[in-house]
Amino acid sequence: MKLWGIAAVLAAGMVAGAAQAEPVKIRVSWAVTPGELTPVLSLKPDLTTHLGKSYTLETPHFAGSPEMVTALATGAVDIIPVAFSTLVTAVQNAKIDDLRIIADEFQDGVGDYYSNPFMVRKDSGINKVEDLKGKVIATNGAGSPIDIAMRAMLRKHGLDEKKDVTIIEINLPNMRSALVERKADLAMLVTPFSFDPAVREAGKTLFTTKDALGPTEFIMWGSRASFLTANRAAVVDFLEDVLRVTRWFSDPKNHDAVVKLFADFTKRAPETLGYVYTKSDYFRDPGLLVNLAALQSNVETEKEIGLIKTTIDVKRYADLSLVEEAGKRLK
Repeated sequence: MKLWGIAAVLAAGMVAGAAQAEPVKIRVSWAVTPGELTPVLSLKPDLTTHLGKSYTLETPHFAGSPEMVTALATGAVDIIPVAFSTLVTAVQNAKIDDLRIIADEFQDGVGDYYSNPFMVRKDSGINKVEDLKGKVIATNGAGSPIDIAMRAMLRKHGLDEKKDVTIIEINLPNMRSALVERKADLAMLVTPFSFDPAVREAGKTLFTTKDALGPTEFIMWGSRASFLTANRAAVVDFLEDVLRVTRWFSDPKNHDAVVKLFADFTKRAPETLGYVYTKSDYFRDPGLLVNLAALQSNVETEKEIGLIKTTIDVKRYADLSLVEEAGKRLK
């Protein structure tokens, strides 16, 4: 009986050990690439050395931030891309009080890197922000990061977005046609649409997001503290792989291969993607570290223009210890 008991205990221990060794499933959502790296991570198996070992990766696609916040709140995904505006919405409206920002994806207007342009037609007669009075402005939705930049810039120049201009809502892929076809006098352009030859020929930049907000912590990764605590080791392994991929993509000697990878994935012509991971693209912190000072400033702007009633202390909702741990492994 004692031998049988010992055997049973050993067998149970072996089963438990096997269960613990199972890779952790990490579900990371995304909306737009090549701005977001998520959907192509698994295409570089030589760099994602922990994938399939300590973690597995699922990359569900969503149309936008509201759906992803809901998915995180209900446990349908584990990590989501978070804009500074999404952070406040998730905490104050969706009541995800344990939301934690864990890594940077990309930033707007850092140094001489890319900043989203707000463009007018060359023949519009609009040469300064004050000239927008009485004009039609296209936004992709009230409260988006670039919408906030637009409203902040109008106010800096003495214009009231509720009285002095007419704002219409157009999704980002259709901004080019809205401007070229004269449906809007000002359109906000993001990559890759801002590099469209037709919009470059017809339009000119009136101002940029950097002009309006300064450096912007545009997209970060957010997760829930409960998931991070339960799966810390696997998440650190995942972030180590992401760091390795990000650095490889950012190395100029790999640029042609990176363009081909994104072209194959998105089914776009390679010549339309030459900007990716260059200074004509958004800034990506080589350590995936979030600019918390810029993030706090961005959130304060939301309150200043009346999109939120109360601000938040962003440091309370950040946990960069995981990505810092991952980064130490690569030094």
